[in-house]
Amino acid sequence: MIVVDEERIFKAIEEKRPASVALNGPDGILPQVQKAASRVMERFGIPAYVIADATWGTCDLNSAGAKTLGAEMLFNVGHTINAGEYPGNVYLVDAFDDVKFDGVAAKAAAMLAGTRISLVTDSQHLDQVGPVREVLESAGVEVVVGGGKGQLNDGQVFGCEFYPATDARDSGGAAANVFLGQSSFHAAGVALATGLPTYALDPYFNEVREVTEFARKLRKKATLAVYKAAEARTFGVVVGLKEGQLSKTAGLRFKRELEKAGKSVQLFAMTDITNERLRSLRGIDAFIQVACPRISTDNRFDMPVLSTPQGNALLRVLRGEGEGEYLRLPHWL
Repeated sequence: MIVVDEERIFKAIEEKRPASVALNGPDGILPQVQKAASRVMERFGIPAYVIADATWGTCDLNSAGAKTLGAEMLFNVGHTINAGEYPGNVYLVDAFDDVKFDGVAAKAAAMLAGTRISLVTDSQHLDQVGPVREVLESAGVEVVVGGGKGQLNDGQVFGCEFYPATDARDSGGAAANVFLGQSSFHAAGVALATGLPTYALDPYFNEVREVTEFARKLRKKATLAVYKAAEARTFGVVVGLKEGQLSKTAGLRFKRELEKAGKSVQLFAMTDITNERLRSLRGIDAFIQVACPRISTDNRFDMPVLSTPQGNALLRVLRGEGEGEYLRLPHWL
């Protein structure tokens, strides 16, 4: 069960005394966000709006939506970072899953005894890193918890940011990754960023699932898109309009480099980059979007839609250098 740190919300409201607030969180915990909003209204007698649009991380907080509503505070639930404060009137609120990993950790320990592994997880299971480490080490698994960087805590990964995993590989000598949680989204990113065998520990199904092959297929699909895009004559470069995805500098760099390679380029800006929206644009053979790298690797499009790492690989291909290990990076932006 997801447990939201409602006391942080209540304390902040008591201190600031807002006339109204907004709350949001990832789709999987929206029911808990709804309950928290109801308790705010009961306790303080103020409107508490649940912003039910998707929020994918600290790059996508939707503080503009809170501002449009006139909400004086926005509580984004479930995107833990290594500092609780955020610019403006945005408050990041922890939401931990209280499920235990003891059983599935014991299974993993039997499989990985004698192996030095990197132990990583997402925001919801950060509090389980210590207990799982004890289970694994007591069974002869060597455990490295890589250091956090930027917004990441030690052992924490985002969908596009993997510093602890690459640190554990490079400085700690890890030969494999163990990811705590059900999310193939995060686990596959760890596998791609490190190039190491990666296992997801699912505590709900008591299952140890290797995601290495799934990650390989994602990379193959991404690479095919790069080479297909190399044949394009006209490109659309898409800049994201979400607050943490406004990479205009990167977009203009791709425009300049593609034009040097003889390509025709048009600039676009979008909030939600979907196949349906891109299909409405005419005269474009391929796209590079600089908003979120996982849009390109995890979704289906009718034409090549490259992420920033794929776009960099494309430029190398156009120069005759080959694509290289373009996803083996600690940060995909």
